[in-house]
Amino acid sequence: MRITISPQRLSSEFVRKVEEISGQTLPSCYQCGKCSAGCPLSFAMDLLPNQIIRLVQLGLEEDIANSKTIWLCASCLTCSVRCPRGVDLAKVMEALRLLTLRKNVNYVEPSRIPQEVLAELPQLALVSGFRKFTA
Repeated sequence: MRITISPQRLSSEFVRKVEEISGQTLPSCYQCGKCSAGCPLSFAMDLLPNQIIRLVQLGLEEDIANSKTIWLCASCLTCSVRCPRGVDLAKVMEALRLLTLRKNVNYVEPSRIPQEVLAELPQLALVSGFRKFTA
């Protein structure tokens, strides 16, 4: 089965925004898979890191929005260090999180966390987690 992507989609506003926020040149990635092979959290992801960058390259914003991968990325930079083309995939993941949060979509809803759990967690962890996962 062959998928045809229109040139308009490849040069979409979404792709431009991701490149602008991340500072990365998305066509540089040629899908070698080294980022996914080295990712310590790939076992928990529904899409591998290289699959996310391919979806970005194709402008498939909705497919990315339905994935948990961008939220599971620990920004450990293993992918970025392994990339033979110098693509900082951690910056791309952060850009995708920012674009999602700009739409006021929370990945974690603080009001749904039980009070007893909130009382036990370190405040610094809560603040940093909420900064990453909430609009």
